[in-house]
Amino acid sequence: MSRPGSAGADDSRCPRCRAPVLRQWVGRVAALYVVADLTPIDPADEHQIREPNRLTWCLVTGRWRPTELRWHHRNHIPNCTHQIVAEHRCTTEPTTLF
Repeated sequence: MSRPGSAGADDSRCPRCRAPVLRQWVGRVAALYVVADLTPIDPADEHQIREPNRLTWCLVTGRWRPTELRWHHRNHIPNCTHQIVAEHRCTTEPTTLF
């Protein structure tokens, strides 16, 4: 897991549904721990996916840098050239052990 202020996201899987996700602290001062889907979303569909409790993120990749999630806010959205990913929302029901 990446620490606050460090670059790079950890590639892992959701423990419930096993979907591939990225886990990373996003932000430098008041960091937010994010678990995001690896599958990019269509920018035209973003307004349907983004909710008050489900954010979208820029997925910054490059040849010489680690994969990194960045804030994707309304002032940034019109000029964004990165892929966009959504916060992971697991659709699998939790299993009970008893």
